[in-house]
Amino acid sequence: MSKDDTRSHPFRDSQQDIAATHRIPDTAQTRAPAYRLAFADPDFMTREELRPVRLQLELLKPQMVMDERGIASTVVLFGGARIPSPERAEAARTPVLSALSRYYDEARRFAQAITERSMETYGHDWVVCTGGGPGVMEAGNRGASDAGGQSIGLNIVLPHEQAPNAYVTPDLSFNFHYFAIRKMHFLMRARAVCVFPGGFGTLDEMFESLTLIQTGRMKRVPFLLFGRDWWERVINWNQLAESGVISPEDLNLFQIVETAEEALQAIDSFV
Repeated sequence: MSKDDTRSHPFRDSQQDIAATHRIPDTAQTRAPAYRLAFADPDFMTREELRPVRLQLELLKPQMVMDERGIASTVVLFGGARIPSPERAEAARTPVLSALSRYYDEARRFAQAITERSMETYGHDWVVCTGGGPGVMEAGNRGASDAGGQSIGLNIVLPHEQAPNAYVTPDLSFNFHYFAIRKMHFLMRARAVCVFPGGFGTLDEMFESLTLIQTGRMKRVPFLLFGRDWWERVINWNQLAESGVISPEDLNLFQIVETAEEALQAIDSFV
């Protein structure tokens, strides 16, 4: 519903009623939790029984915001939160993490190039979408910012490592409680998926996305893994196929690339 539609609506606006509650007399009755408007009562909204409502709200809010901004398709970047930028590589926890900083650069260059393409559609298509945090996620949002375009950050409340990076477009910086709903928003508009080296979270996102494509629950899109040496050492793909737990043709659901240029070429040649 647009703001114009709201103004012509015959019923009183809910925000007006929230404002009115601040002007009522201060009595034992008005201070009681039972008197609070249900939708403005955080204690009520966070009750166990309200989980279905909270799930719906987390699905609706980003959906409505992105619809209002006309975002039709995204390019999703998954990757490790701990991978440093090249300028911070020397302070990395391990030598391997330091070496992986090259993928921060590739993610940034790729995101810049895809955002330049997005800007040709006035920011409606090919919009970079990351988890909104540090590492590879920061690189993706940073590349979009380098190009002068917008990008999405889908943050989630965690005890560590997760706060919006400075390059996410503020109006497209979302926060989630439910992993499942966050994953839905990663893929609902995805026109391509790019996976960089990362840990449990990256592997989880990669395999769930591949499973949706493998089982036909999601249409096939360009699915690109950055870094052959990394992915062939971390996962024995051929063993999965040779043992029969996946079909040999499932190995064609993704493509391994090394550079931003290879990724763009793979997207453009995707059939």
